[in-house]
Amino acid sequence: MKILGISCSPRKGGNTEVLLRAALETAQAEGADIEFYSVSGKHIRFCDGCYVCRRNGECHIKDDDMAELFEKMLVADGILFGSPVYFWDVTGQAKTIIDRTFAVSAQRNFKNKAAGAIVAAGRNGTSTTISTLYSFFTGHRMIVIGNAIGYGNDKGSVKDDAPAMANATGLAKAMVRFLKTGKM
Repeated sequence: MKILGISCSPRKGGNTEVLLRAALETAQAEGADIEFYSVSGKHIRFCDGCYVCRRNGECHIKDDDMAELFEKMLVADGILFGSPVYFWDVTGQAKTIIDRTFAVSAQRNFKNKAAGAIVAAGRNGTSTTISTLYSFFTGHRMIVIGNAIGYGNDKGSVKDDAPAMANATGLAKAMVRFLKTGKM
């Protein structure tokens, strides 16, 4: 079983990454093959709404890093999708990835994959961010396992948020359990 963690934070080593890595380490300890993917330093172009993907089943944009991420998402059994809160919602990077997955939505390539949301916030916006991610998951007919939310304004400070770290590891355990047994 393979679990992919996607960090949609442009900041390396930030709170989203801390939570996501804690979850992935737990998943690995529980027997999962894990992979971490960060958008930091990557070039992912916006969806241009051309609808070519509806005719041929793939995105026509080939000169960016999304093709690599598509492949990683397609082979994963579970996806932990992490985003910090930017102006009460997901980052622009997260939204761009969400929009680009429209290219594979007609084929239902993500159907029945396990999905979990990891959100880092300074204070506000977690409910909208979770809602956006859950809408993305359900739009692709993924199975929502749950979420983990952490708070902290300083880079990496979420390490000191014991409930957040426990929620991240709990989310990973629940995902692995689901992937092994088919039960929540």
